[in-house]
Amino acid sequence: MLESLPAERRDRLVTQDEIRRYLAANGSVRIQVAAREDGSPEMAWSDTFCFAVGADGQAKKMPFVTIVTKDYVGFDEESRLDRGLYRVNLDVGKAKFEALFGFAPRDLADRRGDFDFAAVDTLIPHPAYGANGWVSIVEPGKRSDDKLKGLLDFAIHRALA
Repeated sequence: MLESLPAERRDRLVTQDEIRRYLAANGSVRIQVAAREDGSPEMAWSDTFCFAVGADGQAKKMPFVTIVTKDYVGFDEESRLDRGLYRVNLDVGKAKFEALFGFAPRDLADRRGDFDFAAVDTLIPHPAYGANGWVSIVEPGKRSDDKLKGLLDFAIHRALA
């Protein structure tokens, strides 16, 4: 799946394209990069939405992984993506979220001060959807790569279950 990458990068997922290729290697994942041509709202253009495809061949309505490339003004600005960064977001569910962070997603409001939502290459609760069991990594890199691959695999399996 990552054979087209140089040898020193085959074990890492650090670019949006590498993450999309990793997910697309599973035939049960549909990837949409939002654009004017597909009718997506302008706010979402250039963001990536990954959907699980059911046995009936239909994509589920809600994505299980997204890649966002900008701040959503007035809604989701804490990661400061306007610095030219992107953020990978994964729906891992409430149990996995609790295993990762040591508290239930519903308690995130009381724990927000424990996290720097703009930190790069660090696993964090999703700033807007963490209370629903979503996690994020801003600008994944060497430090978060193994965790990202494991969480992508977990999210795919969970979405297809």
